[in-house]
Amino acid sequence: MLRRFVLALIPAATLLVAAPAYSAAAVGQNAPDFALKDANGKTVKLSDFKGKHVVLEWTNPGCPFVQKHYNGGNMPATQKEALAKGVVWLSINSTEKGSADFMEPVKLAAWQKEKQAPATMLMDEDGVAGKAYGARTTPHMYIVNPQGQLIYAGGIDSIASANPADIPKATNYVKQGLEQALAGKPLNPASTQPYGCSVKYKS
Repeated sequence: MLRRFVLALIPAATLLVAAPAYSAAAVGQNAPDFALKDANGKTVKLSDFKGKHVVLEWTNPGCPFVQKHYNGGNMPATQKEALAKGVVWLSINSTEKGSADFMEPVKLAAWQKEKQAPATMLMDEDGVAGKAYGARTTPHMYIVNPQGQLIYAGGIDSIASANPADIPKATNYVKQGLEQALAGKPLNPASTQPYGCSVKYKS
């Protein structure tokens, strides 16, 4: 009886171990290249932007933590400031098509326009890019340097909440990291704990 009970638990335990089995990019390593389609169906590669700093933002408009930073204008403002300094900003949606949060590209583009967010939106419904980076939450932020190395990975800021009132009190790690990187300084911190909703990956 005990043996049958133990054997019955093995598949569940195996699933728990197998879930995060993909390897994730680490700060200091080369950022994994990817080729994803934007909201207009054009293929965009990370390697197209070698020689520039690139911000990667995992996003999902249905997530309250994403809404915190978009409804209050924080994420669009951070994007605009980065783009004005010559930084490339790529927002990536890894939400699978079967999820209630999935939005077709045309609806995502309309949402961006409504929020006045100028970043390029990329579709990753199969989750290949997200898993290559180990993106766990929306938002989950990364900065890639002109040499193609990952120099930041983590949260958008220092207060892990869905409350927009916390934004003015928080340290914006992406804004701070870009200021340090553009000044030729090492990033401090180079990694932080991301927070938000789990990425709705294709199973």
